[in-house]
Amino acid sequence: MSKIFLLLISLFSFIYSFAQQKIVADKIAGIVGDKIILKSEITNAIADILHQGGQAPEDCAVLDRMLIQKAMVMQAEKDSVPVSDDDVEAEIDQKIRYFVAQYGGKEALEQIAGRSIYQMKEDFRQPIREERLAQGMQNRIVEDVKITPTEVKDFYEKIPKDSLQFYESQLQIGEIVIYPKASHDIDKLAIDQLTEFKRQVEANTRKFETLASLYSDDKETEKQGGILTMSRGDKQWDPTFLAAVFRLKNGQISPVIKSKFGYHIIQMVNRNGDDASVRHILRIPEITQPEIDEATVKLDSIRSKLIDKSIAFGEAVAKYSDDDAAKFTAGRKMGRDNSTYLSIDHLDKDIVQILKSQNLKPGDYSKPTVFTDDRGKKGVHIILLISKSEPHRENLKDDYDLISQRALAEKKQQVLEKWFIAKIPTVYIMIDNEYKRCSNLSKWQLSATTVSN
Repeated sequence: MSKIFLLLISLFSFIYSFAQQKIVADKIAGIVGDKIILKSEITNAIADILHQGGQAPEDCAVLDRMLIQKAMVMQAEKDSVPVSDDDVEAEIDQKIRYFVAQYGGKEALEQIAGRSIYQMKEDFRQPIREERLAQGMQNRIVEDVKITPTEVKDFYEKIPKDSLQFYESQLQIGEIVIYPKASHDIDKLAIDQLTEFKRQVEANTRKFETLASLYSDDKETEKQGGILTMSRGDKQWDPTFLAAVFRLKNGQISPVIKSKFGYHIIQMVNRNGDDASVRHILRIPEITQPEIDEATVKLDSIRSKLIDKSIAFGEAVAKYSDDDAAKFTAGRKMGRDNSTYLSIDHLDKDIVQILKSQNLKPGDYSKPTVFTDDRGKKGVHIILLISKSEPHRENLKDDYDLISQRALAEKKQQVLEKWFIAKIPTVYIMIDNEYKRCSNLSKWQLSATTVSN
């Protein structure tokens, strides 16, 4: 089954679940306080997991998770747990942008879904807010939970020996990046190119989307003719770029603007209040050897300071690195699970090459090396090999941090369960008689009214 088909089913499943909630005849599976769970929500949640390639959970497990979330939401509302409207809107916009990108534009998405972008945003709003309320309440309940070394040791010793995880080689990598700045003449060339593209479009001799497909350095949007969908409240966009977008009228093309990515021209395709669809052409000025040499010399000097310990690595990252994200992680590379422990196959190829060619050992700093990032931008970086473990069976010496994270997660789960045991008798619970068979719902059923409807 193709990825696009799975995405399409996922989108329809989500939208269908909201349509179902409006049907009075839809069966009520459970109630927590004033929060209702419909059977269609359980059915659609299972279908969504299947459509994304997951293994179908039992309806009992899904209902349990939904009852927990509703209880959390109800308590969060009672305790006034803060949820930012801006954060909710940003997540809604992110989801919409994802679907727009997958289906090739706003109009295509609306046609496929049979709903306007505005309607889809409204569909997303309640579940996203409830997810954030539930997570905020959960964080509040466990925020003071800590784990001691003795508890970590006890947790580890209870793991059956044949259940200990096996780890491939795990590395922690630090990085300092400098992006060389292009010369004035090269900058001017990029500006002149974009100015000419603007003139051609306004003279109706070329189409903006054609020029974007042929010449834009934004590889993620060039195949869609440079299309982007955004909202004024989005925090992910470069502020200069965002400000330029919302100065435009429909069909208007901006003058050349500079962002942290390079130079752009932007055409407003459609604007609806604080939401906009635009096309853009990005030109990244070419970096020549003199600029690379200058950045290399600077990084070599930083490396010398790091080696003689006249500056700490985290301080050097904050002071010199041009990678904005690295400043929030003290320069450590992060994996998809937000862990700093990475297997070799999760590292960029150029980093793997540096580790091998320079034979780095833990604590070593690489020599400055030129690289090209995933946006096509050329930079120079140095790599710190913070740690490296050999393939091994899980143990306290090599994997204390990972084991302590699991031990803490288990302790937090126990605290949450105690909270539920104390909370459940104080709220109204109704579970449909169909789910009386679910042994995992026993904690709810002691206080629940069971009905058949």
